[in-house]
Amino acid sequence: MSDYRIQGATGEWEVVIGLEVHAQVTSNAKLFSGSATAFGAEPNSQVSLIDAAMPGMLPVPNMECIRQAVRTGIAIGAQINKWSRFDRKNYFYADLPQGYQISQLYHPIVGEGEIEITLDEKNPETSKKVIGVERIHVEQDAGKLMHDQHPTMSYVDLNRSGVALMEIVSRPDMRSPAEAGAYLSKLRSILRYVGSCDGNMDQGSMRADVNVSVRRPGDEFGTRTETKNVNSVRFVMAVVESEAKRQVALIEDGGKVVQETRLYDPDRNETRSMRSKEDAHDYRYFPDPDLLPLVLDDAFVEEARASLPELPDAKRARYEGALGLTAYAAGVLTAEVDTARWFEALLAATATAQNKPEGEVAKQASNWLLSEFFGALNKLGKDLASSPITPEGAGQLLALVGNGTISGSIAKQVLEKMLETGDDAATIVEREGLKQTSDTGAIEAAVATIMANNADKVEQYKAGKEALFGFFVGQTMKAMAGKANPQIVNELVKKALA
Repeated sequence: MSDYRIQGATGEWEVVIGLEVHAQVTSNAKLFSGSATAFGAEPNSQVSLIDAAMPGMLPVPNMECIRQAVRTGIAIGAQINKWSRFDRKNYFYADLPQGYQISQLYHPIVGEGEIEITLDEKNPETSKKVIGVERIHVEQDAGKLMHDQHPTMSYVDLNRSGVALMEIVSRPDMRSPAEAGAYLSKLRSILRYVGSCDGNMDQGSMRADVNVSVRRPGDEFGTRTETKNVNSVRFVMAVVESEAKRQVALIEDGGKVVQETRLYDPDRNETRSMRSKEDAHDYRYFPDPDLLPLVLDDAFVEEARASLPELPDAKRARYEGALGLTAYAAGVLTAEVDTARWFEALLAATATAQNKPEGEVAKQASNWLLSEFFGALNKLGKDLASSPITPEGAGQLLALVGNGTISGSIAKQVLEKMLETGDDAATIVEREGLKQTSDTGAIEAAVATIMANNADKVEQYKAGKEALFGFFVGQTMKAMAGKANPQIVNELVKKALA
């Protein structure tokens, strides 16, 4: 739970937040036409006669888009409405050729569901909260207007016109910027696991309308504003904070919050008025006469359910229970589907290379991935997708550590070389002469030299300064260029000091 409050001149204020997320459905064709949906195509190169609203053109629902919406609803435990209907939402704008948008107001395909968020990954059990989802409805996107510097010229790109969107409407259950950010991140994670939306907010395939109001704690809801088309988790959190502070200052100054649509200016970190908020009846909704109601049978819904992968919450529980990972590690590894897939491939490769069950190598693989590998990638400005190291290659590196061929410290050097050259671990170890030595004679000779050169410290150790044991081990490893077997070094140092 969040205890976020805004301290005004006249006391504390509570923030009430709801999000309406528009998620572009993953499909090769648009909602009612066969036009392509690829991102980045030449303007107006993916427009059919239906998208351009030519006379006599009739829409036909793309059932893959419907299926993806149903799968998403099932993934958040929502009610699936087997009977739903498309409505016309009438408004006139240059990037909306029909003069109306086909949407679902009165009878959405997905009803109430919920999403569980975690506010503190290091204390997941005490920082969980459930956010209600009111509905998911399917609708078509509008085109895109591009304004020239010349004040009288604007250009229309209809590539997005007719692209299928899921509008995912939350309940006003969030009470802080952190909760709004956690909800949007978790929703994006679920969509990516399901495969119903790629979640690429920078490309516009997922964007949020942020509804914010303020009230005295425990009072009735205040008047809300809606900030449109916010395209990052960070910006959503910034909108909540800046808009809430604006409303508090306005009310305390004797003003009134007006229900309106606003835009966010990230350069100034402020929202500004766009237009007064229209109510639903202003759009003159009515059932689309060109489309029959959607009627889904049980087999369609059950196929959608069966097609779902293991979802993040279930995967996280399995990582903690079956693999014995910490709650924090399981949370980080399951937050993004690409990370989870990489880890599971690494786990399988590590288990195969060491001929051990996955449960026995899970902690080794998890710790290495989260600390060593992610750290090395961050230094280079890379991520898993751009890394030259495959999960199989990483598994071979961990196997060399596991069978004693190289030490953990040498493995860090090998990792750097793998990222630099793209060569596999075994090749680098052989080429660089990095194999760990378990030659007790050579290690004993190095230990004896260290003891002779540090007789004063030997006396201090024997007099009770036991912390010096680490000094002798470190000096021995240094003398052996890091290639000595650490376990044997510890044993021989202990023997020499005894």
